[in-house]
Amino acid sequence: MIKTIVSTELPVNERYLIRKNIISNGEGKKRICIVTGTHGDELEGQMVCYLMARLLNEQQENLDGTVEIYPALNPLGIDTIQRGIPNFDLDMNRIFPGDKNGTMAEQAAYSIIEDLKGADLVIDVHSSNLYLRETPQVRINVLNEKELVPLAQEMGVDFVWVHDTATVLEATLAHSLNSTGTKCLVVEMGVGERINHSMCFRLRDGILHLMHEMGMWKGEAPADHLADSIVCKGNKVEFLNAETSGIFITELKCGFMVEKSQEIGQIVEPLTGKILSRVISPVDGYLFTIRAYPIVYEGSLMARIYHEN
Repeated sequence: MIKTIVSTELPVNERYLIRKNIISNGEGKKRICIVTGTHGDELEGQMVCYLMARLLNEQQENLDGTVEIYPALNPLGIDTIQRGIPNFDLDMNRIFPGDKNGTMAEQAAYSIIEDLKGADLVIDVHSSNLYLRETPQVRINVLNEKELVPLAQEMGVDFVWVHDTATVLEATLAHSLNSTGTKCLVVEMGVGERINHSMCFRLRDGILHLMHEMGMWKGEAPADHLADSIVCKGNKVEFLNAETSGIFITELKCGFMVEKSQEIGQIVEPLTGKILSRVISPVDGYLFTIRAYPIVYEGSLMARIYHEN
């Protein structure tokens, strides 16, 4: 069943619509919400929503409960391939929990929160930006670690990053939900403006596996290609930044172990054919973020590496 949760008039005979697909079956009372499209340039969530909706439609008899799919929390951003809300110069994930009597964007944020409240779990799917590629991961506020880390591990993502509270933005969808008792997991994966098919299929299967563990799914829940998640707590992430401007060249992908002193890539000068600097891992660890956009400036983030020591 398709339901409209936000409908606002736009200036020229158009409407701003946010809709969800409600798929229910059985006697189960549990409810999972899959949301994405908060940022219009993050597209992996579109495929995840499609894969989930298609599978649930085809195998609805295996569902015991309710799955609600929200593919476009920022439909104008998706239509125009913009991260924020066009014409408002707003990042939608910085205005939650919204305001019932506020601007159009604030009213939309308020309606989204009210609609999601009370779910047993919300899965907020994001891609990275255009500049970085991320291995599938879940990011969690340390205040919610006890409740959320086991759920993230059941999804079989590669990496679970537990953030210190000082780095958490309070105006996000996830913080607004978690702080009021509705559990929300934030998934980050891939790269902006692109869709990585294998990552999307993995996340779909991870969600099914989690639903199976929650007693909501009686069908197949493939787990053979899901990961034993690495859980990162505390100050155990090395940030590698560019020492100079230039073109970044690498043969590496994220999601692999690297060794101390291993070359991650090179920053080069096309005009002269010179290598300006080499990006070197300072530790043995797990490379979970790597630069995707090759144009870099001094100080640009090049990689993130998790290390145990």
